[in-house]
Amino acid sequence: MFNKILIANRGEIALRIIRACKELGIKTVAVYSLADQDSLHVRFADEVVCIGPGPSAQSYLNIPNLISAAELTNADAIHPGYGFLAENAHFAEVCESCGIQFIGPSHDMIANMGDKAYAKSRMREAGIPIIPGSDGILKDLNQAQRLAKDFGLPIILKATAGGGGRGMRIVRTMDQLENAFITARSEAEAAFNNPGLYMEKYFEHPRHIEVQILGDEFGNIVAFGERECSIQRKHQKLIEESPSPAIDATLRSKLIAAAIKGAKIVNYKSAGTVEFLLDADGKFYFMEMNTRIQVEHPVTEMVIGIDLVKEQIRLSAGERLLFTKPLKLRGHAIECRINAEDPDKGFRPNPGDISYFHVPGGPGVRVDTHAYALYKIPPYYDSLLAKIITHGKNREEALCRMMRSLEEFIIEGIKTTIPFHQKILQDKDFQSGHFDTKFVERFINKT
Repeated sequence: MFNKILIANRGEIALRIIRACKELGIKTVAVYSLADQDSLHVRFADEVVCIGPGPSAQSYLNIPNLISAAELTNADAIHPGYGFLAENAHFAEVCESCGIQFIGPSHDMIANMGDKAYAKSRMREAGIPIIPGSDGILKDLNQAQRLAKDFGLPIILKATAGGGGRGMRIVRTMDQLENAFITARSEAEAAFNNPGLYMEKYFEHPRHIEVQILGDEFGNIVAFGERECSIQRKHQKLIEESPSPAIDATLRSKLIAAAIKGAKIVNYKSAGTVEFLLDADGKFYFMEMNTRIQVEHPVTEMVIGIDLVKEQIRLSAGERLLFTKPLKLRGHAIECRINAEDPDKGFRPNPGDISYFHVPGGPGVRVDTHAYALYKIPPYYDSLLAKIITHGKNREEALCRMMRSLEEFIIEGIKTTIPFHQKILQDKDFQSGHFDTKFVERFINKT
């Protein structure tokens, strides 16, 4: 097991990793920018190193500074968390070349699975249903026009190295295609330094379903049910839950089998997620594989009773999986992401000083946050402030606990998305489980 882990991240995920390390008896090193010097992850780590000014390009994305901090503190491993450099193959390779264990899969695995076209081809080999689309990266506009006619509109263009909605365009008419192609390529180049695009058939009312997996160095793969991630805005998830209200036992078994098969064909090691699109007819299709721990991992932890971050660390230390069969889901869990944003002004980020901060509690309630009263939210980073996760014996109880928790969560001094979540949870379609990835868009237009 590792002696000391440097956490190359900030906010709630850095604090989450510190907690896991403490329970494993591992010393921790927190890195921080000047804007984050008062964050809780800095307070609770065993050692701290300032890695630069506020902007992430000069701090949390500064690979030389991160490696220097690890070498200075004699850290033998680096945990990247999620976001920032968590799926950066170059960073993983630099860690490996410096003799520092990157807590995640190898740099080759990150690069391969980050290439959406490559990932789709491997899943196709495994016999996993794939969304109809281009066989690899689109060569030019002419090929895109031919394929769009073959598949039938609508289609969607996606950056092969992308995510989070960047480099992505939906095309519903042929006269939109040229402009969408040019714009998506430019956006992909700017965001990922890779202009490559691929094309998929676009489904109007799908659900976003993902399966958590773990893999060890001995070829063992295990999957833990599914997470429902359809409540999202501009491809950014807002509410997640497990299990999905749209999945029965038969379909769940098929999803788990597909996720395990996909992970095995690429010999996956570490924690990861296999993401699927579920259409209105109950058919599922592989979308992508994320090679990191995800924001929404707590909902899985709540229904399986396992600390996924501790397991991820154990696997990176070369230990064997403690279980090789899917675990039975226990009850239902829901997560609401609380962002420092103003829903009444187009979800504009709302950094600033928190004057009052009271978190909810009681049975079945968990809050992951790095914030507190008098904490100053910096303007440089993602606006995620906290995650509320509630657990109940069924979905109804988990929902009731979430509504109670949102009412108890008091944050003053800034605007947050708490009121928006409260409105969603009171919606009849959400309560009945009848929603898809366009739910939030329709909800905003309705209200």
